[in-house]
Amino acid sequence: MIKYNVSRGTLENMYPEYDVIVVGAGHAGNEASAAAAKLGMRTLLITMDMTKIGQMSCNPAMGGIAKGQIVREIDALGGWSGIVSDKSAIQFRMLNRSKGPAMWSPRTQNDRLLFAEEWRIALESVPGLDFWQDMVKEILVENNTVTGVVTGMGITFKAKSVVLTNGTFLNGVIHIGEKQFGGGRIGEKRAEGLTEQLISLGFRSGRLKTGTPPRIDGRSLDYSKMEEQKGDEHPVKFSYSSSTKPLEKQRSCWITYTNQDVHDVLQTGFEKSPMFTGRIQGAGPRYCPSIEDKINRFADKDRHQIFVEPEGWKTVEIYVNGFSTSLPDEVQYKALRMIPGFENALMFRPGYAIEYDFFPPDQLKHTLESKDISNLFFAGQINGTTGYEEAACQGLIAGINAALSVRNDEPFVLRRDQAYIGVLIDDLITKGTDEPYRMFTSRAEYRTLLRQDNADERLTPLSHAIGLASDERLERINRKLEGKNELIKHLGSYTIEPQEINALLSSNGSAEINQKVKLSTLVSRPQVSLDEIAKAVPQSVSVTQKYDDLAPEIIEQAEIQIKYEGYLAKERELADKISRLDHVPLPINFDYSKVNSLSTEARLKLEKIRPETLGQASRISGVNPSDISILMIYIGR
Repeated sequence: MIKYNVSRGTLENMYPEYDVIVVGAGHAGNEASAAAAKLGMRTLLITMDMTKIGQMSCNPAMGGIAKGQIVREIDALGGWSGIVSDKSAIQFRMLNRSKGPAMWSPRTQNDRLLFAEEWRIALESVPGLDFWQDMVKEILVENNTVTGVVTGMGITFKAKSVVLTNGTFLNGVIHIGEKQFGGGRIGEKRAEGLTEQLISLGFRSGRLKTGTPPRIDGRSLDYSKMEEQKGDEHPVKFSYSSSTKPLEKQRSCWITYTNQDVHDVLQTGFEKSPMFTGRIQGAGPRYCPSIEDKINRFADKDRHQIFVEPEGWKTVEIYVNGFSTSLPDEVQYKALRMIPGFENALMFRPGYAIEYDFFPPDQLKHTLESKDISNLFFAGQINGTTGYEEAACQGLIAGINAALSVRNDEPFVLRRDQAYIGVLIDDLITKGTDEPYRMFTSRAEYRTLLRQDNADERLTPLSHAIGLASDERLERINRKLEGKNELIKHLGSYTIEPQEINALLSSNGSAEINQKVKLSTLVSRPQVSLDEIAKAVPQSVSVTQKYDDLAPEIIEQAEIQIKYEGYLAKERELADKISRLDHVPLPINFDYSKVNSLSTEARLKLEKIRPETLGQASRISGVNPSDISILMIYIGR
């Protein structure tokens, strides 16, 4: 690859020029590089350690509340997080089943080693995707446009677009009690030089903090003192594709609790805690606090829940979810052994906190491209988010748009009423963040529309239109929609006699009928499920027989649409009304300082964020409806 030029007496770089270079092979980098390559771009994925591709740095799980919806959306768009999660799953649970379908959230417990292996196998199967093991210390910029990168070995790779997905590695510092040392993860060196260069180019940076719990030898635990948490009796899966299958066997997790003795021991380490002594300056994730933060902030609680999670099918390693900490290792050890079931626990390694650089995301467009440096994209924790799922979806969107920018095609942007991914990116770009951002269902104002069960219906056609989702994916969703519509029509025309259904209605506490009624009328009742009706009256769903493995999804979708038809219609009407402002563009170079009738706060916020549409402007904190009315007048609307 390197050729010595005798006439010049120098090394002449013989590396190919790439369309897209992705820096970092975590969840964001993997999705970004796969998407760019599948869209026909010659892509280079640069990572500091080829053995750590797709590493689960923290808990060995994917999905959960709101996060599971994101994984489904990634899969619907043609990304691979769902497929990799299915192939490496050791347990599957659909959370919040007792609530409405807008809250249902899939989650897998995963085999950590198998997850990384499946990611590498997937990436190596993509034509046009190359790999390079090295650290990127500099990006190349000409005329405010990125042109490539320079690695720690001094090698220059040229590219038309660059995606930065550096995770926690930018000037990372690891804290364990009074010990601190550089690192991007425990045992791995940090990345240096890039932050300083980006600052010199005019970017603002900040510091954030996250943490991870100790890892324990599962052979040393007494599970008889814990509550068993099994997977679903009839598990489903993340991916809408037919390439994966639901689990046939599962591993259990376990639940135990801290107690006052545990808290008392932990408090003995507070004087050496990097969080309480001020050695950690970065803001931590408010919704996933360390155990010391929990007992400090919630002093009235005498116990906290601990989830005991296996790291894989074959390993004995255990992840102690709920015990994230940066206290001295000896304090961690002593406190752990006072938890029921942990009396003889052996530690593989202590928990730790890590501080790292991030770049406030209000410096980006909704495509995740920099506002100031063309064709430079940021994705993942570098944008201030926390969580594998939040990182992966950003990587997918950044990879798509890096490829589209090379093709000179229209950018790919998802609205808030189209996807949780759209909510996440709009929140980041419009509001910024000064703490690690985590997705919740409460952040999505249209969550009834953005359910986990219909992500393929919402997003696969959009992805197929740009060439990412496969023809097979589109055909599958079209068959599913056809089956759903056929079933809804059938239920609306099929009448049922009282003697056929009253026993079921009575057993469910629902009023009996005294004359024939349409099945759709019964399905709309909250106490009755379509699945129960189908068992009592098999012909009620007979039209789904020709749809093979899609039948369960079709039945679920039809039931939700019938039961929640009124809510769905109102939410869609509201979304359409509000989204009209998102179709009114604002000039990127609009001079807000000259609009004297705007409030002072609005002018300052608008100058900083530089919103792309009136809709985005309306969601900026400090910008009032009167400010939007003024802007509409100024742009002639």
